Amino acid sequence: MRHVIALDVGGTGMKAALAGADGELLHQARRPTGRARGPEAVVEGILGFAAELRAHGERHFGEPAAAAGVAVPGIVDPERGLAVYAANLGWRDVPLRDLLAARLGGVPVALGHDVRTGGLAEGRVGAGRGADRFLFVPLGTGIAGAIGIDGRVEAGAHGFAGEIGHVVVRPGGAPCPCGQRGCLERYASAAAVSEAWAAACGDPEADAADCAKAVLSGDPNAVRVWRTAVDALADGLVTALTLLDPRTLIIGGGLAEAGETLFTPLRDAVRRRVTFQKLPEIVPAALGDTAGCLGAGLLAWDLLTSTDRTEESA
Repeated sequence: MRHVIALDVGGTGMKAALAGADGELLHQARRPTGRARGPEAVVEGILGFAAELRAHGERHFGEPAAAAGVAVPGIVDPERGLAVYAANLGWRDVPLRDLLAARLGGVPVALGHDVRTGGLAEGRVGAGRGADRFLFVPLGTGIAGAIGIDGRVEAGAHGFAGEIGHVVVRPGGAPCPCGQRGCLERYASAAAVSEAWAAACGDPEADAADCAKAVLSGDPNAVRVWRTAVDALADGLVTALTLLDPRTLIIGGGLAEAGETLFTPLRDAVRRRVTFQKLPEIVPAALGDTAGCLGAGLLAWDLLTSTDRTEESA
């Protein structure tokens, strides 16, 4: 059975799969990145994991994987196949595409940015299926974005497209590690809500999920923290939809797990802010933590499709 290898590398763990042509995940596996042992060990762990998946495919499906796709965090140069920089993994300018291709017997390998790769999956087979223009915004430790256009995700001229978390929504506000003040992710990420709620309730272990529960119970401090985050998020999203005019706005990440505790006030806040803009459909992400793997598989299949077309036209 023809299949591809899909790898989603995170800061602490790796998710992997063998994916069929219809997107089905035929086999799934997970393991830690081992980042405590240094960047070289992380890279070797990725290569070894991919080799194990290749061997599994040969044993169970009668042939090795036809291609591979890998999604990684940080700064990525997909054209040159470089994992340029990832602070949480400690690497710089790793030629990951070539290293994987060599370890996997020369099969084609696609390298993608983790958020854009997850956004590709949400757009094609998840919450944005059928939308010609979408924006995927995961609310996690930070806030990133993936701009979907006709079934692909726009990376930008330098690979930085979609970084909505660094849109300034509160000029002169809280300092951000990026060097600016008042960035969206300092107010509306899951990490920012956790920090604000921990301070408000006096429990350093409290997090955003606890805040959402307190909102449901009517706690006024929780309501205040939550409203601050929702208002900031709405301001950032209206800026994004003014520039991009998406048909569907997909919200994912840890904060989206609050469900309608987030989506009801967020839809209202965005609706109040739009004037001439067309209001997009605002929906929760559908694929959860499988989005990265599914997207990496799609990248791999896209490589094969383009190779097949080239061979047909030769």
